[in-house]
Amino acid sequence: MFDVAIIGAGVVGALTARELTRYNLSCCLLEKENDVAMGASKANSGIIHGGFDPEPGTLKARLNKEGVPLLYKAAKELHVPFKNNGSMVLAFGEEENKVIDELYERGKKNGIDGMDILSGAEARRLESNLSDKVTKALLVTNAGIICPYALTIAAAGNAMDNGAKLFTNYEVAAIRTSDDGFTVSSADGREITARYLVNCAGGFADKIAEMAGDKFFEIIPRAGEYMLLDKSEGDTVSHTIFQVPTKNGKGVLVTPTADGNLLLGPTAEKVESAESTETTAAGLDTVLKLSKKSVPSVNTRAVITSFSGVRASEKGGDFIIEASQKVPGLIHAAAIDSPGLSSSVAIAEYIVELLSRQGLALSKNPDFNGERADTHAFKKMSDAQKDAYIKEHPAYGRIICRCEKVSEGEILDALRRNPKAVDIDGVKRRTRSGMGRCQGGFCMPYVMKLIKEETGKPMTEITKKGGKSAAVIDRL
Repeated sequence: MFDVAIIGAGVVGALTARELTRYNLSCCLLEKENDVAMGASKANSGIIHGGFDPEPGTLKARLNKEGVPLLYKAAKELHVPFKNNGSMVLAFGEEENKVIDELYERGKKNGIDGMDILSGAEARRLESNLSDKVTKALLVTNAGIICPYALTIAAAGNAMDNGAKLFTNYEVAAIRTSDDGFTVSSADGREITARYLVNCAGGFADKIAEMAGDKFFEIIPRAGEYMLLDKSEGDTVSHTIFQVPTKNGKGVLVTPTADGNLLLGPTAEKVESAESTETTAAGLDTVLKLSKKSVPSVNTRAVITSFSGVRASEKGGDFIIEASQKVPGLIHAAAIDSPGLSSSVAIAEYIVELLSRQGLALSKNPDFNGERADTHAFKKMSDAQKDAYIKEHPAYGRIICRCEKVSEGEILDALRRNPKAVDIDGVKRRTRSGMGRCQGGFCMPYVMKLIKEETGKPMTEITKKGGKSAAVIDRL
């Protein structure tokens, strides 16, 4: 019996678990996939939004403003790659110039500082590769970039280190309510019980609400397609470059990533389900055309991969974060689309506040430690420090991923540290092995060998990302 069970180990679920471990209570994360950060939290722009865009008075406006400084603080504590690089919203022509003025005024109503309106020439002085057709820009200095899956992994790991439990491959099949709380059953017959239940199920949040007897919203899945460029292109722009937003989202952007690449995208197309993550020729063509509108010199010959992520929207346009009116002890955190990542730490704090209002007793956990050891510490060492460290830890002297210069020691750490990597993509998200120019062409077999040696699984049971994604199917 747990005090709180959280369904969904994306960024909001993981940060909520971390927040709950500040108190003397028990909590668990239930994740239907093989690892944390397997939905929108691994396939989004990684943007820390400044807070000027949400409609004043909405939860999005409030939690975006509150969330940005909290997110920077959490990223430092968890040693997650991030950068406060600022953003620009570009206008092309008189009609879009008016939108820039409207966004500035909206930002002021939302209480956002550090905004400035620039002429096209002023914007180009800051970003020399911008199109000469840019007529106006909104500069927002508090905006930034962060690695979204690294944040999720670190938050989940820190929660686990502080006592939270993680159950993966736990696809919720049924939820029963009783006077004591909830019994949550998985598709493979497992059960957990909890006094309180938090619905952080992303694209499946409406289905979880229905199982719990409280479906009052419907998730609208929208796919965003992206193109990722090699690190050789990472300094094409220094700010995150937007175009004026549309009703479907903030438009196609050009941005450096927290890890030094250049990212283009996303589109915003309604799709059938949260699992509709295929890329399309039309979608990627749109990304190319619109990114070159902002930055004509984008070198698309340097694209190393493309991908798609599905955001969970709702017709009301705002986050749904509230205690159920029908089912005592149930909290919904649904329709967390943009700026959900920027708001994520504030959302976690708000969820804990709602649980407290529902009767969850909160007494401080004196043993809570919000710091997480830096998984990138070896990369940050000087050559002399690395040499000394390798003498004590020889595995760090064997480079497995040539593109990203990832050592065997770092991969073994990923297989041993909470939450442990259990597949090829899990190692990739934790170490960047396989994220470089060759996309795992050289390092994947050795990564599989290390997984086999560490877990005892035969090669035929090692998957790319869980489920039926076996990397090899038989021995010759």
